[in-house]
Amino acid sequence: MKRRRLTEQTWRDDPWFKGLCSALKSCKTEEEAANLLRDVGTLSELQAWSERLEVAKHLSRGLSYRQVAESTGASTTTVTRVAKFIENGEGGYRKFLKLQRRSGASAEEEVMQATINRGVQKVSVLHKYLNK
Repeated sequence: MKRRRLTEQTWRDDPWFKGLCSALKSCKTEEEAANLLRDVGTLSELQAWSERLEVAKHLSRGLSYRQVAESTGASTTTVTRVAKFIENGEGGYRKFLKLQRRSGASAEEEVMQATINRGVQKVSVLHKYLNK
């Protein structure tokens, strides 16, 4: 049998992909979703998907690509790719980020907190260095 391959033209209509979407939609709890994702994805895939969502959250707070890469450990290539999909993708990241913002702090508060956290980290590193 020929190996199936999703393309930009076919991914949305692929019956196997639709099946995956239906399976995710059927999950009623976070635990059910986690169990399904773990059965479907490798740990590396789960790590990559989780990292991308975290990168998206950091980008939505107004951090620079370099700051996002430093704080998440993601490559600048991944940060750039996520930013591209936030701007020009299908809207999945934007919807997720909008829901996140509704349930938490405002974007301005998040940027302020991220800036404070970076400052604390820098002071901590400097303090550690000076006390050697």
